[in-house]
Amino acid sequence: SGASSPRRLRGPGRGAGAPRRDRLRAEESRAAAAIMVKVSFSAALAQKEAAKKGDEEAKGQGLLPPADGQDPEAVVVPVRQRRAWCWCWFMCFGLAFMLAVVILGGAYLYKYFSHQESGVYFCGIKYIEDGLTLTEPDANAPAPRYQIIEENIQILEEEDVEFISVPIPEFADSDPADIVHDFQKRLTAYLDLSLDKCYVIPLNTSVVMQPKNFLELLINIKAGTYLPQSYLIHEQMVVTDRIENVDQLGFFIYRLCRDKETYKLQRKEAVRGIYKREVNNCRKIRHFENRFAVETLICEQ
Repeated sequence: SGASSPRRLRGPGRGAGAPRRDRLRAEESRAAAAIMVKVSFSAALAQKEAAKKGDEEAKGQGLLPPADGQDPEAVVVPVRQRRAWCWCWFMCFGLAFMLAVVILGGAYLYKYFSHQESGVYFCGIKYIEDGLTLTEPDANAPAPRYQIIEENIQILEEEDVEFISVPIPEFADSDPADIVHDFQKRLTAYLDLSLDKCYVIPLNTSVVMQPKNFLELLINIKAGTYLPQSYLIHEQMVVTDRIENVDQLGFFIYRLCRDKETYKLQRKEAVRGIYKREVNNCRKIRHFENRFAVETLICEQ
């Protein structure tokens, strides 16, 4: 009874090391958990960045589908919209340019070719070669020597312009010619078709009838074919200076004389009957734009 029971003693290693091992294991577990969380967060962030980049590329290419409840046609695609606007402006500008060209070209062609066939008269008159008219018939007098002038005539009343085309005569020794009488510009232009030269002179209203009156005369000539017992007027023109700027002579004379050698003429006094030439090297054009025939001599000095 007096002896005491022996005490069971713990080993020094086990009693002091167990809590320490537990702490180490806990720290290792927390570190492993932190690493796993970090890896998971990095992967999610990378996926999010990749998805965002893919959405931006899809938007740039116009491939991004519309959101729920949104009209697909209402989705704004900036790149396609800019391209569409560029094409729209380009097409509008091209159409406007083509329309302007068509309008201007049509107006010019209309003015150039208008009345080319319509309103053209082919008429002629008889005239006496020596310039004498018979007021009273004389049985002993020889028969008058009539000549005939035929020409194409076109009159534009609104523009106050007369066009005369003299063909190659059958018997007379004169040149074929195209003549323009522009009453607005107060000019007359002769295009000698044999020489292919143009001559311009101030309009002589004492010889050339007004377009309205000349048109009435043509209607009467057409009804009776020819005027009876007309006579011949002689006039002489002298060539002076060359004209360089034909476009300043008006549209109709420019159309006649463009790309041609064009000269100014100076008129001498017109006379009736036999005319003595004072200048050599003359070209003759016989025509009419009145109740009488006119022989125009164009002479070089």
